[in-house]
Amino acid sequence: MTEFGIVMEPSPGNTARLAAEAERLGFDVLLSPDTQNLSPDPIGQLNLAGAQTQRLRVGTGVTNPITRDPAVLASALASLSAETGGRALCGIGRGDSSLAHIGKGNATTAQLKTFIERLRAYLNGEAVNRSGRASQLRWLDSYPRHPVPIDIACTGPKTIQMAVEVGDRISFAVGSAPERLQWAMDTALAHLNTIDRPRDSIQIGAYINLVCDEDEQRALSLGKLIAGMVAHFAGLKNAPTGHLPTKLRAIAESMQSQYDMARHAQEEGTHLELIDEAFVDWFSICGPPDKCIERLQPLIDLGLEHVYQLGGSPVAHPHGARQVAMVEQARLFASHVMPHFR
Repeated sequence: MTEFGIVMEPSPGNTARLAAEAERLGFDVLLSPDTQNLSPDPIGQLNLAGAQTQRLRVGTGVTNPITRDPAVLASALASLSAETGGRALCGIGRGDSSLAHIGKGNATTAQLKTFIERLRAYLNGEAVNRSGRASQLRWLDSYPRHPVPIDIACTGPKTIQMAVEVGDRISFAVGSAPERLQWAMDTALAHLNTIDRPRDSIQIGAYINLVCDEDEQRALSLGKLIAGMVAHFAGLKNAPTGHLPTKLRAIAESMQSQYDMARHAQEEGTHLELIDEAFVDWFSICGPPDKCIERLQPLIDLGLEHVYQLGGSPVAHPHGARQVAMVEQARLFASHVMPHFR
């Protein structure tokens, strides 16, 4: 059965009750971005979310290997896992806005792989060699230990291949167009075959830009921001673009020099001028429930085992009200689309 998750920025005073609402709506996973200049810190908020829910898995979506040390992150995630009875999840990627806003570049795929290997060792209670010192979380044995799945967000071919090698779960961040998801799935499956890793040893899913609204025009309008953000992931600095379909390549290449990082994930971003409604409709799923079901079905049929909704909010500011409105906007998707895939 397909798992459904929702991505929501942490919001002090709101996260716990919104997590409880997400659970009531039927979501299986709540992910919170780790981007310190643009939203509050996720770890403490996820602990509060876990305390107000019973089955909802809670985790980062996503953290990165530059602003977090693997020992610090492992300790935080192990604590969250102990507090929630094993419902913690680590979504991680190369980093984007969290790094740009402190003047740093994204991690390389090799850096991310090394970080994940160290993170997993810490979570398993193993000693990690840190500059000649055996580094270990010595408190772990005092508490029940639960696995913390490492879920790698991936866009380009090299990161997809690396994720297949070391991830417990992988989540494509390539948009919602069928040809993009088909390419990503083919890339992952081919590398699984190359390294002789069984398909059932890893869970494969995707971040899906999706806005469900009875008013299709309103849905497309709300989906433009997310479409621009995810298109930017395909156009990170020095990222290869030759494999991209024509509809995306020109935009991704323009994003490499024109992305308005100062207004990342905001409606005022000047890079959104590069995107028209036709692109949003192709790259995202925006519209009434029947259209969402029709467009989502082929993606599920590709073999996606989890879907993380990147949704829209009709409220731009302030930050907390935006998250409240985003969860409310997801209600129609949860009540009329998700049950179809149960």
